[in-house]
Amino acid sequence: MRRTRRNHAAGFKAKVAIAAIKGDKTLAELAEQFDVHPNQISEWKQPLQESAINVFGSSSKAKTAEPDLKILHAKIGQLMHCRW
Repeated sequence: MRRTRRNHAAGFKAKVAIAAIKGDKTLAELAEQFDVHPNQISEWKQPLQESAINVFGSSSKAKTAEPDLKILHAKIGQLMHCRW
């Protein structure tokens, strides 16, 4: 009997992928523990490993901070209501 398709939360996927990366248990053991297919664990593990480079990326690159939209919108509102 086939199981209906399930959608897992990002937090759950991360938890399972981190457990797989630790390597304390086999994929089969993790699959049984978390009630998911071993292939699914491998699919969640791969992007986590690939994106880990962003955490430890080169410090020579200038990091661009995202602007605070609330502050910018407030400033626009002030300027629009300002009487020149």
